[in-house]
Amino acid sequence: MSLSTIDRTDSRTPVSRLSRFFDPDTLSLFASADGSGVVAGQGLVDGNEVVAFATDPTVQGGAMGRDGCARIVHAIESAVRMSCPVIGIWHSGGARLQEGVASLDGVGRVFAATVRASGRVPQISLVLGAAAGGAAYGPALTDLVITGPDAKVFVTGPDVVRSVTGEECTADSLGGPEVHSTRSGVVHLACDTDDAAFDRTRAITALLADQGSIGHVAERELGDLLPENPRRAYDVRPLVAGLLDDEVVELHPKWARNIVTALGRLGGRTVGVVANNPLRRGGCLDALSAEKASRFVRMCDSFGIPLVVLVDVPGYLPGVGQEWEGVVRRGAKLLYAFSECTVPRVTVVTRKAYGGAYIAMNARCLGATAVYAWPTAQLAVMGAEAAVGILHRRQLAEVPAQRRPDVMAELAEEHVRTVGGIDRAVELGVVDAVVTPATTRGAVAAALADAVAAARVDKNVHGNIPL
Repeated sequence: MSLSTIDRTDSRTPVSRLSRFFDPDTLSLFASADGSGVVAGQGLVDGNEVVAFATDPTVQGGAMGRDGCARIVHAIESAVRMSCPVIGIWHSGGARLQEGVASLDGVGRVFAATVRASGRVPQISLVLGAAAGGAAYGPALTDLVITGPDAKVFVTGPDVVRSVTGEECTADSLGGPEVHSTRSGVVHLACDTDDAAFDRTRAITALLADQGSIGHVAERELGDLLPENPRRAYDVRPLVAGLLDDEVVELHPKWARNIVTALGRLGGRTVGVVANNPLRRGGCLDALSAEKASRFVRMCDSFGIPLVVLVDVPGYLPGVGQEWEGVVRRGAKLLYAFSECTVPRVTVVTRKAYGGAYIAMNARCLGATAVYAWPTAQLAVMGAEAAVGILHRRQLAEVPAQRRPDVMAELAEEHVRTVGGIDRAVELGVVDAVVTPATTRGAVAAALADAVAAARVDKNVHGNIPL
């Protein structure tokens, strides 16, 4: 329908927000705005067909009634029929009180439609105001959640919390962007302005809607992005940016920061990157990082997005706290995610891959398409010095203290020769080849290009449950 007669003076109205999201003059509404509190339509994002809906905070605070929920369900089902992404712009106080159970039934139908579409089409939520009660679970069921500065996501608001539990809190401290992007992991990207939130949502939508194909890849000297001292910590994000073509969209940048998950393009093709970050917790895997990575891997697998895994991991983070936080249960999710993954996935070991974390980071035994290692990389149950400290504990105890470092170094060299290191890994076939940092982009792109041609056509192998 024509939008020429629509009042866009209030920037919070659904039509204003939908028009702001889509390419200029491409929005076509499914039905006119009315008292239902939801407007939906289709349009273009960077030339790609996309469906979107928006709740209306100017009508009963965006509360969701049965009719409005039916519009959301229609939008989701339309996106599935069109095989295109569906974006929800949320600003809602939850179910409409005056409708009683009818509104609850409507909200439940939204949840069911979201789950049916999970893994079939990308679903992205942009939260620009309150998303309370049922309107909190709506975004939580989708693949990605992006917030503006005024977003508030919670099941029950501060007043209810205060009356039931006696806890003092504000809307921001309970469910603001900072809380959900750093502590709970509910929010994938928290933006400082609404403009930035729209831009990020459009960028991610374009990456998912038009994945492209791998073309020419110019090599870069990636080795310069790591410190010369192999024991020194570093931020892996410049390496991720160096591997990818240009723009990198990091997801969950402030949550579980010892692992990086990002979307971008390699040779023009959309890929996902999972990378250990030695700057945080030495790059160790832990309960939260394993959960973060596993959800990302399953999302990429759902939508046929190839994966690149950059490995520099000393193992799992030890401690009572980790065991109590479920590192075994959550760590198993990452093993499961990679093992069931059917998209092409290439692993590059840059410095080290030790112990169970070596397996969890997409090792050959989990079905990696290809595994490459830089010349100085180390693969082992643990570091050589730590290993000889256990294997030769008695011998070392008998050595005078002043000579112990030299003996330790000699035993470590012998251990590497005996166990085999990278050469032995290549011989066994668990590493396909040793590549230099300067030829890594080309090697990864070639492996992905060869594998993509033989990859499955049906991308709907599984849904994307919020792990």
